Amino acid sequence: MPHPPSALATKPALATMRSIVIAGPRRTEITEISIPEPAPDEVRVRLEGCGVSASSLPVWEGRERFGYPRVAGAPGREGWGRIDAVGAAVTGLNPGDRVALLSNHAFAEYDIAKSAEVARLPDSGAGKPFPSEPLGCAMNVFHRSRIEPGQNVAIIGVGFLGALLTQLAARAGARVIAISRRQFALEMARRCGAAETISMDDDFRVIEQVVELTGGEGCERVIEATGAQRALDLATELARERGWLVIAGYHQEGLRQVNMQLWNWRGLDVINAHERDPQTYVVGMRAAVDAVANGALDPAPLYTHRFRLDQLDQAMEVMRRRPDGFLKALITM
Repeated sequence: MPHPPSALATKPALATMRSIVIAGPRRTEITEISIPEPAPDEVRVRLEGCGVSASSLPVWEGRERFGYPRVAGAPGREGWGRIDAVGAAVTGLNPGDRVALLSNHAFAEYDIAKSAEVARLPDSGAGKPFPSEPLGCAMNVFHRSRIEPGQNVAIIGVGFLGALLTQLAARAGARVIAISRRQFALEMARRCGAAETISMDDDFRVIEQVVELTGGEGCERVIEATGAQRALDLATELARERGWLVIAGYHQEGLRQVNMQLWNWRGLDVINAHERDPQTYVVGMRAAVDAVANGALDPAPLYTHRFRLDQLDQAMEVMRRRPDGFLKALITM
């Protein structure tokens, strides 16, 4: 008498997807995991790509505070793609909609996000990258900076964020003075609308040039966009009396010192332009969608390097070294 088929044999196989796992310092692996199902208030996105963030370097390089392996898909925070499933309580979003999403597991073929934490992308932009988090961050920093026409605005550090802020400030009518160590970055800053560019090779010379360019006054706005102590010190020196010092760089490697005497003497307003409220991030993302659509923001020339999902190690290494011509890396599916 034939044996009945086992329950395991008749159970349908779960659909799987490829995802990156950071298995150890400077070592990633591709793993196959089940495609997640969205909760009632969530959407599932088939990802087209994800930006690679410099703030992710420490977890890839390895620090004592990190454990390995990391969660699959982490720390991919800059994903975009098309919705392929929606939760039962979701309204206003449908499969096929192209979106940017706020998440942390986008180094994968699919990701999940709350429906309130996505920004719809126009179909006219189909095929164009949209790394969600840094574009939204640029808009939020710009909003917090309250840049006005005619102001002198120094931007220290022309990476992806600094280049975006250069575009936004220049198109707002400010006179942008872009400061960077890399010649390629200074050339990009000029393309983004910077009126003046200064090589950050000697801080005393940088201060002298900015003072001269501003008639001895210094800058109404100084945006520090590197996350380094040196840039923070320089930013303090470049701000005029009652100027605004805007901290946009992510300072994650230990404590920082500030020149409180000079902050006091000049009566500076110091703005920590980082956000942690998810809805504020989403507001920035949606503002970035509008800014790209109306031409106020053009990130396309800033995407300088592209890698496959299985090349995340190479992408991280290039971002760590920042060779000539590098500004922003994307993982594309």
